[in-house]
Amino acid sequence: MRIVISEFISLDGVVQAPGGPEEDTDGGFAHGGWTGPYFDPEVVGGAFYTALTQTEALLYGRRTWQVMAQAWPAQAGDPFADRINAAPKYVVSDSLTDADMVWNTTRVPGSEAAAHLRKLRAEGGEGEGGGLLMMGSPSLARLLLHEGLVDELLLIVMPVILGGGKTIFPGDGVLRGFRLASSAAAPTGAQVCRYLAAPAS
Repeated sequence: MRIVISEFISLDGVVQAPGGPEEDTDGGFAHGGWTGPYFDPEVVGGAFYTALTQTEALLYGRRTWQVMAQAWPAQAGDPFADRINAAPKYVVSDSLTDADMVWNTTRVPGSEAAAHLRKLRAEGGEGEGGGLLMMGSPSLARLLLHEGLVDELLLIVMPVILGGGKTIFPGDGVLRGFRLASSAAAPTGAQVCRYLAAPAS
C-alpha cells in the first residue's frame, strides 16, 4: 500500500491551518485560512478528487482527524464528501481511545505508528493507484518522512509566504530524493506538484 502525503503548502514550507482561522493556532499562528484566495476548484479541487479516487484508506494525526470528523459528515451528498466519508480511515493517537472512534476509523497508537504503517505499506494496493492518503497532520508527516515511509508527495504550493509555522519536513539533516512526476498551474497562482520518492542524486 503506497503512502501519499497531500498538503497545502506555502512558499516557505508552512502547512499550518490552511482551512480556517481557528483550525490550529499553536505558536500564536495568526494566518489560518491562508489558502482561501488561491484555491481553484478545477485544478486544485480536481487534484484532490483524483487522489481520493486512487486511495484505499485515509490517514490522519489526532488534531486533523478531529477537525475532519466534525466537518465532513455534514457535507453528505457531495461526491467529494461522500468519497471521504465512505473511505476507511486510520488515526494515529495516544490520547484518543478506541471508544472515541467514529467515522469509519481505526486507531493506531502513536507509540506503534511507524511499525504499524510500515506493515500497512507492505500490504494492500499495488502500482501507482491504490494506497494510503494522508492530508494535513504535519507531525505525522514528519515521522513518515523521517522513517522513509513516503512514496509520494502531492503538494499544492500557494503563492504566499507566511513567515513561520508548522512544516512537514524533518530537520534531521538527511538527504531524501524525489522526482517531479507532474505539475499543473491554477489561474490563482497555485501549483499542484506531484513528487515520487526516488534515489537522491
